[in-house]
Order: sequence, then structure tokens, then C-alpha cells
Amino acid sequence: MSGIAGWVDFERDLTPEAPTVHAMAAALAHRGSDGFGEWIEGHAALAHRRLSLLDPGHAAQPALVESEAGNPVAVLTLDGAVTNHVELRRELAAKGHRFTTDGDAEVALHAYLEWGAAFPERLEGLFALAVWDVRRQELLLVRDRLGVKPLCYFLTPSGVVFGSEPKALLAHPAVRPVVDADGLRELFAHSRKPGTGVFRGTREVLPGHTMTVRAPGTGHRRYWSLPARPHTDSLETTVATVRRLLSEAVATHLRADVPVGAMLSGGIDSSALTALAARQRRAAGGGLRSFSVNFAGYAENFEPHPTMRATPDAPYAALAAEHIGTEHTEILLDTAALADPRTHAAALRSQDAPSPLGDMDVSLLLFFEALRGAGIRAVLSGETADEVFNGYFWAYDPAHSNSTTFPWVSFERGHDAAAGGLGCSLVDRTLRKELDFMEYADQHYRDALTEVPQVAGEGPAERRAREVTYLALTRWAPTHLDRADRMSMAHGVQLRPPFCDRALVEYVYNVPAELKRVDGQEKSLLRAAVADLLPERVLNRPKSAYPTVQEAAYGEFVRHRFGDVAADRAAPVAPLLDAEATRVALGAAAAPSGAFAWVERASMEMVLQLNTWLAEYRVELSL
Repeated sequence: MSGIAGWVDFERDLTPEAPTVHAMAAALAHRGSDGFGEWIEGHAALAHRRLSLLDPGHAAQPALVESEAGNPVAVLTLDGAVTNHVELRRELAAKGHRFTTDGDAEVALHAYLEWGAAFPERLEGLFALAVWDVRRQELLLVRDRLGVKPLCYFLTPSGVVFGSEPKALLAHPAVRPVVDADGLRELFAHSRKPGTGVFRGTREVLPGHTMTVRAPGTGHRRYWSLPARPHTDSLETTVATVRRLLSEAVATHLRADVPVGAMLSGGIDSSALTALAARQRRAAGGGLRSFSVNFAGYAENFEPHPTMRATPDAPYAALAAEHIGTEHTEILLDTAALADPRTHAAALRSQDAPSPLGDMDVSLLLFFEALRGAGIRAVLSGETADEVFNGYFWAYDPAHSNSTTFPWVSFERGHDAAAGGLGCSLVDRTLRKELDFMEYADQHYRDALTEVPQVAGEGPAERRAREVTYLALTRWAPTHLDRADRMSMAHGVQLRPPFCDRALVEYVYNVPAELKRVDGQEKSLLRAAVADLLPERVLNRPKSAYPTVQEAAYGEFVRHRFGDVAADRAAPVAPLLDAEATRVALGAAAAPSGAFAWVERASMEMVLQLNTWLAEYRVELSL
């Protein structure tokens, strides 16, 4: 729940370096406006920006444990939520540990003291944390199992710099905004490689891993991976188990000393979470607030897309909210708000990298700004339900699921504008050939396949279904989880995804594909698990992706801005543009708009973001 940053240097005393540590933490102020804390002594400095969700009056970080003589033993700084902190506190107290706050960071620190480097296996939830062991002069960085919470680092000759976001690293004088060929490949990749960073030398702690930093060097350990087990439960038992596990996940994700809201689009994922959360809140004597996003005139003029968006969200969100009984708010955005260049720049800064998603990023950023304005500081989200339950059409469409690359890459390559990577069609063709985006993605796919666990006796179809689910959870989901975290935390709202719960993910991962999609209905297993909670229209609504603007006015805004940048020979992005592709794009009879325009528009959006990024971050290209 917040932002973390730190610096370890085994060759110097960092006490005089407090201004640098302050600057790193200040770069993360948006992640936690409720307070700032730091601990600097000897070779280590840890800093924290606080978003107060538990024990607001206390539980400041970094958390510290001292010996009976008053000497520091270990220090910890945490971002996220340890959702089983209540149970851990009870277990640790029985072992003699004493607590001074009701916060989960203190619980995590005592878990480290009790179980040592194995303590991450005891934690549940969404978390990124750092522990400095004063006795051992050793740093331990830990990231949650699916990578819900970000944690990046930069190795120096004598230690490490780390933080929740790259902007914290860039605030340190050792880290420069250099982007080489691999960095550019990552920018345009259909799915990012785990552990990679865009800026040279920056890396990410892998999901489900720990990283140890000592004077002799660094070490990495995987503490969790998706387990492959035979599934012997009947369909009836499987449905009941999913209901129980999802209910338990929602209950732990509701734990907070401030109100927790729910994102409600009217799709099966968000509606299931909202219904379970509302039931639990009513049982505790409270209510639940739900929120949806909509564009002015969107539902009235909606144009369906056969694979991405079959129906508009608004009618279904309203129906679900009424049936469930939430206090519902629709965040209505108009084209002027979505087209504001300042908000596009803010979306860029929230992610520290350009994105081709344009209005989708902007609307999500504005949505979380509205949530924070409404007093919501934590919100349930349906992120990763599609990866867990095989909700994406490419997961079961043989044309894509049986391809020789990532299924989503196979689908995107059906669009000329996304053939080498979404948003790259306006990049110089010679550069694209040199960078070879396609082979980069395909090699990543081949490498990822080597990790997939198998169950003896599985047939080819079931083995392939397991591979597709594994790829979705480990290569597709992290990109979207990172985007959701950055957009929400840009306004100090913690996004909580119960579908990322370890027990639920492990169980459903091993459910055969035919039980997840009975009679050809995607996510039929999830629908059956919450059938008694939702109206029929919501329960059986076909999947509809996050909305994107269909208005011609927005397309004209994008093309107008793109034209201005393309005409400016001094623009930072100018050397990267393909002259012929730019001429064709600007010569089109109309700006890209409507349900089928998002891929074509993405390339213009990416150029605009690249231009802003190169200028604002003072990026040094090294190709």
C-alpha cells in the first residue's frame, strides 16, 4: 500500500546521501500522499511513501524491529497488501512475537524474523517489499506471485538501487535514461519479457521470486511457480470449490480500515466480485459502492466489434448494480476530457514509457482520479479473470491457440498495422527490420514454452490448453497488471484483484479446459459458480473488452496532433518515423474511428507518446 525505494552501497556510508533518497521517494509521492518515512544507516537506505489503508494513525513505515538492547535488527518497507496478515499475526503471536501496530508491514517483518528467507511463501496477496537485515548486512527484495505489484532495480558496482517504478531509479544519479535496441524491442513487444526493463541496466524482480543482495554479489530464488496437478473433481465439485475460493479471496481483499469500492463494468468478472463483496459487506452491517466508466453518447451510438466488444457496458453495469444493491456511480467522460494532451502526458508519466492504447489509458487514468475524488482509496478489480478462466477468444480459437507464437500475437498479426508489434507501423521500416520485432516475440514464445509444467498422461489437446493458460498468466497478464497498478496508483488508489489469489489460481489452472468452457460458453465455470448472485442478462453476457472511443471527433484529434508532430522536423521522434507510412496515414480520407479503428489509431497514438517521452524523459537512444 504505497511506494517503496531504497539504495544499498557496500562501499560507502549512505547517511550523507539523504537528499538522493528523498528525491527517489518524492518521485513516488503519487503512490502515497499520507506520509513519508525513511531509515538510513551505514550501507542501507530505505524510503516509503504511505497510502494509509490499515491502522491509519499508526503503522508508519519503514517497519523496524530492535533488539532488547535497542539495536536495529531488521527494517522492512512494503507496497501492497498482505491479505492474510490477520492469520499470520495470530500465528506469530503464538510463537512469542509482539506487535505495536495493526499494519501488515510489521507482520511481514516478524514473518521474516521467524522464517528467514522462506517467509515469502507464508505471505498471501499483492506485495512488493524490501528487507534490510542489519545483522547480516543483507538486502532481500520480494515480489508477489503474479507480479501484481511492481518492483524494479538497477545494479551498481557496489550495490543496488530499487523502487516501485523506474522514475524512482531515474532520480538516482547512477541511472541514466538510456534506451538501446532491446529497450525499443520491449516498447513494441506484444508481451514483455519477465524481469526486463526499458531503460538500460534496469530490471524487475521476477514475479514469485526473491532477490538477495550481499557484498559478494546478488542471488535470485523462485519461491513459487504454477503447480501442475491432475484434476479429479467432478464438475459439480469444481464449481463449488471455485465459489468457495473466490468468496475467500474477496473477503481477504476487502480487509482495510478505509472503504473498499468495486469496479463494475457489467461483465461477468467484475459483477461476480461485486456481488460477493456486497453480500459480505451486508453480513458485516455495511454497504458497497461500485463504479463504472462510460463515454458520452457511447451506448447510444455503439458499434459492436465481433471479437473484442459485443455490447456496451453501461446498461449491464446499471442492471448489475441494481440487482446486487450497490451504491453505484457512473464516471461519464466526454471527448474533450479524453483528448486533453495534458492527460495523455500524465498517462505516459504514470507508466514511464509510451503506450499505443491512447484513450484507453486516458479514460482509465481519469476513472481512478474520479474514484479518489469520491473518497475511494482501494478498489476491487476483475483483472486476470480472463487469464485464469480462459476468457480470451484466442485461448480457444484454433487459428490462434494452436499457432507457433503467442496466441494474442497471432491475432494481432492479422492486422497490418500491428504485424510487428502494436503501434509500430509508423516506425522507420529499416529500423523495424533491424530490430526484428517479430522474431523477438517469437523467440520469447519459444523460451516461455520451456517453463510450462506438465502432468503425466495428458493428451496433446489438454497439454496445449495448459500451455496457453500458462502463457496467458505469465506473459500476458503481467503487462496488464502493471498498467492497472500504475494507472490506479497515479492517483493513490490501490487496485485489488481477487482473481490473482494464489489458491484460486492454482486450483483453476489445473481444471481441464472443457470444464472451463462447457457447451462452448467462455468462462462457464465462473458463471456457474456465481449463477445465484446475478441477473440472467449479466450472467450470460458475452465478453466485452475495456471500452475504446468510437467517435470520429476523437480520431480527428489524434490525426491532427500526429500531423503536427510529423510536420516538425525537429520533433524528437522525427528520426524514428517512416516517411512513406506517415504520408499514407495523413493522406487517408478520414481519421480512424469506430469499432474497427483501434489498431490503426494505435500507431498514431504511439508516435505521439514516443515524442513526449523522448522529450520529457530526455531519453538517450543508443541503437
